[in-house]
Amino acid sequence: MSELVARTGRHQQRYEGGCRLVAGECDENADTDSEKVVEVLMINSTSGPGLLFPKGGWENDETVKEAAVREAIEEAGVRGDILDFIGDYHFKSKTHQDDSCPEGLCKAAMFALYVKEELQSWPEKSTRTRSWLPISEAVESCRHKWMEDALKHFTKWLEDKDVN
Repeated sequence: MSELVARTGRHQQRYEGGCRLVAGECDENADTDSEKVVEVLMINSTSGPGLLFPKGGWENDETVKEAAVREAIEEAGVRGDILDFIGDYHFKSKTHQDDSCPEGLCKAAMFALYVKEELQSWPEKSTRTRSWLPISEAVESCRHKWMEDALKHFTKWLEDKDVN
């Protein structure tokens, strides 16, 4: 059993312009051997096939970066450092429609997170499986188009970072 507890409920959720605000990350793990190999962390969906990036609601008592870090811990059991903002992505949630957002519209702020620690126990361990994938395989495994777009922006960010 995890000492950490996942936040639940929607009473602290942030909304803007009819959209639920979400925070998440494209988690990076670089091999430190002679050649740098970047893998991204994805988790299984609890509602169907395909893989996802850890993400979830941004609450009133935290910054968007704090929400992204919290979601990485809750859903994927990893800790690390946020490196950069990747972008905002709009999508429609089929499972998170409520009075504040009846159409299920969401805006996800996605960040690059450098993973420093994989926890043995985390709040959603019983329902989530971690998968470290090369970027090309991760693109093919994305459950949602907007996550493919985020991963492509993440790849561009990595290329720009290596040049500078």
